[in-house]
Amino acid sequence: MISLDDYAASFGEEPGYLNFAAQGPPGRAVKDEEYGLMGLFGRARFGTVDSLFEQDERVRNAVAAVTGFAPTQIGFQPNTSSGLMHAMFGLTGGVALSPAEFPSLRYAAVRAAEALGAITPLWIETDHGRVTPGNLKAQLDKSIAAVAVSLVDFRTGYLVDIEGIRQVIGDRILIVDATQGFGVVDAPYELADVVVAGGQKWVRSGWGTGFLALSDRAAQTLVPVFSGFSATESGELPLGEVERPKAGVGGFAMTNPDPMAQARFAVALEQVAEVGVAEISESIRDKVSSIIELADEYAIPVVSPRDHNERAGIVVVEPPAEQLTVLTAALFNHGVSSTTREGRVRLSAHVSTTDETIDMLRAAFVSYASAINV
Repeated sequence: MISLDDYAASFGEEPGYLNFAAQGPPGRAVKDEEYGLMGLFGRARFGTVDSLFEQDERVRNAVAAVTGFAPTQIGFQPNTSSGLMHAMFGLTGGVALSPAEFPSLRYAAVRAAEALGAITPLWIETDHGRVTPGNLKAQLDKSIAAVAVSLVDFRTGYLVDIEGIRQVIGDRILIVDATQGFGVVDAPYELADVVVAGGQKWVRSGWGTGFLALSDRAAQTLVPVFSGFSATESGELPLGEVERPKAGVGGFAMTNPDPMAQARFAVALEQVAEVGVAEISESIRDKVSSIIELADEYAIPVVSPRDHNERAGIVVVEPPAEQLTVLTAALFNHGVSSTTREGRVRLSAHVSTTDETIDMLRAAFVSYASAINV
């Protein structure tokens, strides 16, 4: 078993990095895994190349250990957007979602509606960008067959109440884009019908990694519109007639996956499972609290949730519009990586966020406060 301290020490990003909600720099295990497999592939010694294709089973087992879905309910995907496209194009009926969702979710819904006409996006009103069981319940009607939400909202950092939403929507299909919390939020994924996530952020496995998980009901309901030659029942290269997609999540694939990407995702998730998502979450919670306390100390308005039960790894601050440039300049000058969008600054921490990084953030806030008080 790997300890939390050992896990944190396995990463090597420079101090000042607070941008994990955008992308999480891979650690030693991921880099070593890819280096080792690429070396194996590069030599192509007799009998070794075939072993690369064992990564598919490995990655499905790794995702299963973190989500609670069975390995047979999980399919590798190269990114979140691909998984969401599979889900939306496979649905029929009304799909309720927020107009403030990350583009991957909104675009998948609109593109599916435009191309097939089988679904109708129904844009729900939110509570200041937050999808809650209460505001969702008031807007449900019989035309809605599915509800799509983000586990953690990329704009506000709000951690959605999956249990509450499941109770409110009943037996409708629940789609969860888990990317902004996967690997750091101990969520009840088994309550959802469709879970999609990428590994380039909090799992820290690099780009080209992700998964699609389907409940048995979702597997029976969704149609695999984008289903390629690798997703047939025979399991062989189909050289004759075009075969039907295989049943279940295996039918939602277009081609053979990248075994290197699968290995990176698998080893990153194996570490997460060893440490424990709950322990990782607690560590990040403490670092997020430190960031919020710093923002309060320098009177920088925090607009992301403060309640532990409503937040994950994201802190969003919103200075007065005329002071935004001053704040972003201070962060830049002190080597603090963050994301600025729509007048707000998003800071996001991980287990490897050090005291030195927090000190750099403090120095940036000192500079900001000094500049605006001149």
